[in-house]
Amino acid sequence: MVIKKRARTQKLRDFIFFPLRAITLHDRDRWGLTSLASERFDYVAREITGYCLDVGCGKNNRFINEYCGGHGKGIDVYPYEGLLDENIISDMSQFPFGDASFDSITFIANLNHIPRSLRDIELKEAFRCLRPSGNIIVTMGNPLAEILVHKVVHWHDKFFGTNYDMDAERGMDEEEEYYLTDSEIIKRLSLAGFNNISKKYFLTQWGLNHLFVAWKPK
Repeated sequence: MVIKKRARTQKLRDFIFFPLRAITLHDRDRWGLTSLASERFDYVAREITGYCLDVGCGKNNRFINEYCGGHGKGIDVYPYEGLLDENIISDMSQFPFGDASFDSITFIANLNHIPRSLRDIELKEAFRCLRPSGNIIVTMGNPLAEILVHKVVHWHDKFFGTNYDMDAERGMDEEEEYYLTDSEIIKRLSLAGFNNISKKYFLTQWGLNHLFVAWKPK
């Protein structure tokens, strides 16, 4: 499996210019800098242990295709640009995969966009689909940063005529939220059966974004 990663010099540039990236680089890399979306994928890719399921994969199934070398599956409820029929799952309460089908499962910047009444159901489905000793990775930003980034992306699209705001394209459900607290994420992961939960900060985003890694017992 080929995992796409950033060089150390790139990480240093990204750290120094984080404020500029936070305002202008939401989706794609430019000016020799890494976008926030690409950066999330980079941090998550380090935690993948093998064949991966990316839940809420978004446009072009990008994490699986670009950061996992196609070694996995991406699923979403919305037909974003670049997704195939096989990527679209209308009922996320039942993943169309057998037990223990994946080594890793990811929820990248989207657990908060799963309606509250379905979050535990989807996490339990993730648990079912993971092999024993497999891991789940969930990313979530600092609450203030999440709200500000959503607002910046919204106004960037409105002013420049871009289309970075996937939430606006799809529409926000009344049970969705802009962020989840760390305590809620940990509680829901534990309830689904995961253990050994750890938190890791995105240092090149000045610690304003982070991820949780949790494991399915042997």
